[in-house]
Amino acid sequence: MQFKCLVLDHDETVVQSEKAVGYPFFCKHLSVIRPGVTVDVEEYITDCHTIGFLDMCVNKFHFTPEELSEEHNLWMEHIRTNIPDPFPGMENIILRQKELGGLICVVSHSSIENISRDYMTHFGILPDDIYGWDLPKEQRKPNPYPLLDIMEKHNLSANDILVVDDDRSTRLFMRALLEAERYTVSLAANGLEALDMLEKEHTDLIVLDVMMPRLDGLGACSKIR
Repeated sequence: MQFKCLVLDHDETVVQSEKAVGYPFFCKHLSVIRPGVTVDVEEYITDCHTIGFLDMCVNKFHFTPEELSEEHNLWMEHIRTNIPDPFPGMENIILRQKELGGLICVVSHSSIENISRDYMTHFGILPDDIYGWDLPKEQRKPNPYPLLDIMEKHNLSANDILVVDDDRSTRLFMRALLEAERYTVSLAANGLEALDMLEKEHTDLIVLDVMMPRLDGLGACSKIR
């Protein structure tokens, strides 16, 4: 086993949630509270990945605190009976990691309840640790708290960390946060860059996005293993 721990996001990394579940629900809810206002699927996904879902609701669609609370409650009801499918290949990666005695940790904006359900439904296991939306805001991603806690809790050496993500702002933000904690951080914009870097230098921990150009996270993970 090359890596003791895989740190995974959940939505659009392990499960296909945005197009199949999140977007249809948001459009239906938006039509009720903002009649006549629409958003196409590409715009929705881009906004979720760049400005974030919460900022999109508040700054673009001007949700009030009451509307945000209502949206969250309705979403929690909706997702309990609408389970997203996993991405092809994720089951093999996750179960292989566990068979080899490795750790699976999830750092996501999904709730612990939903993440646990998806793992049990699709993979028959629970992650070793889940850092979800249920945490206080200052402990949620992109705050480095989950990564630092994982490393301390499981006594993982991570003097060298590789962050792989096609979003430049995410890469730079993660590097700034982790370097402030005295970790050495390398950056790659896609899977091919990551593989090239791994041939030249040692790394103890990889933070790997899935949806990336040239070579996605699943392809990179398979080649790394």
